[in-house]
Amino acid sequence: MTYLETLDYLFNSLPMFQRVGASAYKSDLNNTLALCKFLGNPERKFKSIHVAGTNGKGSTSHTLAAIFQTAGYKTGLYTSPHLKSFTERIRIDGDEIAQDAVVQFVTENKDFLDDLKPSFFEMTVGMAFWYFAQQKVDIAVIEVGMGGRLDSTNVIIPELSIITNIGYDHMQFLGSTLPEIAGEKAGIIKPQIPVIISQTQDETTSVFLDKARQMNAPIVFADEKFAIKSVREKRLQDQILAEFEVASKGRSEILEFGLLGNYQKYNLPGILEAVDQLRSQGWKISEEGVKIGLAEVVVLTGLKGRWQILGENPTVIADTGHNEPGIREILAQLKNYTFTKLWMVIGMVQDKDISKILNLLPKEANYVFCNAQIPRAMPADQLAEKAFSLGLKGEIIPNVNNALNFARKNAGSDDLIFVGGSTFVVAEIDEL
Repeated sequence: MTYLETLDYLFNSLPMFQRVGASAYKSDLNNTLALCKFLGNPERKFKSIHVAGTNGKGSTSHTLAAIFQTAGYKTGLYTSPHLKSFTERIRIDGDEIAQDAVVQFVTENKDFLDDLKPSFFEMTVGMAFWYFAQQKVDIAVIEVGMGGRLDSTNVIIPELSIITNIGYDHMQFLGSTLPEIAGEKAGIIKPQIPVIISQTQDETTSVFLDKARQMNAPIVFADEKFAIKSVREKRLQDQILAEFEVASKGRSEILEFGLLGNYQKYNLPGILEAVDQLRSQGWKISEEGVKIGLAEVVVLTGLKGRWQILGENPTVIADTGHNEPGIREILAQLKNYTFTKLWMVIGMVQDKDISKILNLLPKEANYVFCNAQIPRAMPADQLAEKAFSLGLKGEIIPNVNNALNFARKNAGSDDLIFVGGSTFVVAEIDEL
């Protein structure tokens, strides 16, 4: 099989949640366990860190990978979904898995995959574990896909687990209340394995404490140890860095972070606490290594779509935030910018509670409604109809890039254009 034939097999033969939604969801770990066993249990052949949460798990995973890379460790990174290329999901020291390795994995295991019929995600997790074991990584940062308890990644025994925060997302699978959703995320807590909670939330604290107690797992609420305050964004040549003030144990310092967005203040406590705990386990991570990893996370790991500035005059910003808490943070961040008119190029998927999100959006903005080219996407005209009924005004231009070009053409140089509402809208931006 060629690489393109292999991708066609992966995308079309195996059910893919990001494309088709609920029909690809598996409610147990049986397929993953069977696939790992067939592969010789590669997940037991490397050390790992497990990262779950509603928002922030991707930023946290990439940042920890960047810090380990800077410290000189051969570092695996598994994340999802991808934006541009399938190979983004599996990286070692920032380099994406080779296309030949993807072909090799499918070719060698196709008969078994055909019999097992795993989901796309289950197969991808198996491929990542196989690749990390084959390449003998020192450590791999493994991002949960959805939830935690029943997520395919939840077959590893990590050095530590991190849960970033809890918000309303994927409620048809994870529950309708924050404690219920937290219960699913808490499923990654393992016996005697330390767990870090990045953001303390009143509704979920007892869920995590109870689960940690059951598992005899040490637990730390990181934001009780590290107080983080956003300071400013500063430009260094062609790079923009966010400055955060970090206060801990009676002292404070300014850290530069290559990921923009005030909402990173919720991720930083978990990242810094993870570094402290990993040091206590014997990992050699210098203060300078932490600073370089934070500042150069985008360069080191290739992360895209997190408050990414795509242009100026007018300012164009893309962000993959797509659920209610994510959109709230985006809107709060936009208030830090000075502009004449706000344009919002927005698309969403059909299995979100779009009414809650649309009700958050500013009515004075100019909207351009679009949709990603996936089956799960809500057609732009349907999204617009709902938005219009709630008092929003704008145009319907289904193609993401045509929608962005329309906004650019009609915006003034002092305006701001935001593109998002769905990971898959951001993924289709040509210049990303």
